[in-house]
Amino acid sequence: MYRLPLCLLLAVVPLPALAGVLEAPADIAWTCTAAALVFFMQAGFALLEGGMSRAKNSVNVIMKNYADMCYGVFAFWAVGYGLMFGSSQGWLGLDHFVPDLDDNSDAVFFIFQLMFAATAATIVSGAMAERTRFGAYVIASMVVTGLIYPVFGAWAWGSYYDGSGWLKAMGFIDFAGSTVVHSVGAWSALAGVIVLGPRLGRFGADGRPRMIPGHNLPMIALGGFILWLGWFGFNGGSTLAANRDVGIIATNTHLAGAAGFAAALAVQNLLRQPILMTLGVNGAIGGLVAITAPCATVTPAFALLIGAVAGVLTVLGATLLDRLQLDDAVGAIPVHGFCGAWGTLAAGLFFKGDLFNLDRIVVQLIGIATAFIWTFPIAFVVFWGLKKSIGLRVNSLHEQRGLDFTEHYEIGYPEFQKDLTHAGKS
Repeated sequence: MYRLPLCLLLAVVPLPALAGVLEAPADIAWTCTAAALVFFMQAGFALLEGGMSRAKNSVNVIMKNYADMCYGVFAFWAVGYGLMFGSSQGWLGLDHFVPDLDDNSDAVFFIFQLMFAATAATIVSGAMAERTRFGAYVIASMVVTGLIYPVFGAWAWGSYYDGSGWLKAMGFIDFAGSTVVHSVGAWSALAGVIVLGPRLGRFGADGRPRMIPGHNLPMIALGGFILWLGWFGFNGGSTLAANRDVGIIATNTHLAGAAGFAAALAVQNLLRQPILMTLGVNGAIGGLVAITAPCATVTPAFALLIGAVAGVLTVLGATLLDRLQLDDAVGAIPVHGFCGAWGTLAAGLFFKGDLFNLDRIVVQLIGIATAFIWTFPIAFVVFWGLKKSIGLRVNSLHEQRGLDFTEHYEIGYPEFQKDLTHAGKS
């Protein structure tokens, strides 16, 4: 009922939904380069999440980032790719499971989209850090990459081969995945955090939050920079074409990230809070998340505004989670969930040449709500099922000693953690 004119719909549908676009050598080369940049974002997540965790859990966090990429490829190749991009009547892909990928165009498209699927799972990793069993997490990660993410992706982006997702057919705008990737990851993380519970000592008996600082702030800053670099491939690569559109996409991406950082610092100052580097880095990432949906369809001035609002949401969102006693170890839910939803709404509000179109805004709101309604309950059931079956959370003694040794029998900083190597594992 809220249908946009066909000419407008074609203008806003991201190129990944169009079959046969990867034919020119330059387009293939650019998409492969962009895929490598998005892969490099896993290093950024590993550094940022590892740095925001305590030293005794740094190996565990980085292991989960490896698992997202390595186990995730199995789930996405076998099931997720077909669900998301197979021939569809609007709901789910019906073919291209366990694809042969003997066509070079298909193979390039697959590897690029695989990196997006792994990103959605990695968002969950950071939020649930420092108290999650590694084996249970791997299972949950495969469900995200093989089912939760691809199904919503099929509605918003599918199909690559034949047909169209029902949200896409309505005119839903999410160029590179503010909601499809980031909000889906964040709502999965929210479910995990609720089922898992907070870390030991994170909240006092009176409910007041207690800070648990990360062990390595330089790692956090370096991780933020690497993520920022990867975002040029994340957004620019979603053209699947080496064309002039990449320039404005990259510009908007950078402006939004910078505005997110500046706004996060400004709001901390206005609230008379300490000016924390960690929140500044998260503000920049929040700006990058927010611009991911509208990067191809807004002007640079609106990119600045979108990023600035995201920076504010990052700081206020972290405060809200503390008041709700939800322990998100790295701030992933405000950064990827709240900012992802805002960026998707902003794609409708600030569409270039047709601002504040009510029909488009309603479609964006439907997409935002659908992402939550689909993702959160399914993820909650998955995490609850793991909790009741094989166990989701480590025991309190292992949490106190650290998951590096109790889950993996090795430690990140042996010169400074010699006591752990002689403590034994009970």
